[in-house]
Amino acid sequence: MNKIFPQGDGNAAAAGSQALPGREADCSPFCCSCRGACLSAFLMLLLATLAALIALVAILGPPPHTPVWSPWVVPSICMSAFATEDRDLSNISLRPDFSGAQPCVTQMNRTGFLCHDRRSCIPASRVCDGVRTCAHGEDEEEALCRDMPQSLPGFLVAHCGDPASWIYSNQKCDGINNCGDCSDELSPVTTCPPCGPGWWRCPSTVFKYCSCIPRSLCRDHVQHCSDWSDEYSCPGP
Repeated sequence: MNKIFPQGDGNAAAAGSQALPGREADCSPFCCSCRGACLSAFLMLLLATLAALIALVAILGPPPHTPVWSPWVVPSICMSAFATEDRDLSNISLRPDFSGAQPCVTQMNRTGFLCHDRRSCIPASRVCDGVRTCAHGEDEEEALCRDMPQSLPGFLVAHCGDPASWIYSNQKCDGINNCGDCSDELSPVTTCPPCGPGWWRCPSTVFKYCSCIPRSLCRDHVQHCSDWSDEYSCPGP
């Protein structure tokens, strides 16, 4: 016996092959074109922004590097000013330099302080003496004078035989007993050149002088040398 299968409604089958109500195709040609245009426009905008940034960096350059500040600096030295062989650089040392002070050589061939006008060179002993010698008063700045000698640049300071005592660097080897023990004029603390043409070499009896006296004191009928050579041997001024 043959089994008979019931046949479905043809209209229902036809209906099954149609799209569901309210559902459209995934992408129409017009929709795809719009999406492609939007994607292209976004990429063009991104490339334009990148090109603008590159052009800006090329014009302005990279951001400047900010150096790390440190007060511990070595004072810069004009080498031409210290070209003479008898210039003593032993006092140039590492010390805090808040003033930007620069060394120079005075007309008397002594260590000096260069004013901010870059032309005036004053003797080292004129710094922090209570008188403004530089035009703008930088030789009396508080940062320079508040804690001497620690606040002074090394080229302005010379030390005596007594570590607690100091003098200005231009006072060393000037013929005067500035330290009080002649350590600024005699070895082993200081090595000075022989007496200059205006001086007479002898063991001085005057506290102010050490191993030389001014020739102006010779033959004045007053003893200034322990061997009396200032009255009998010195030819005078």
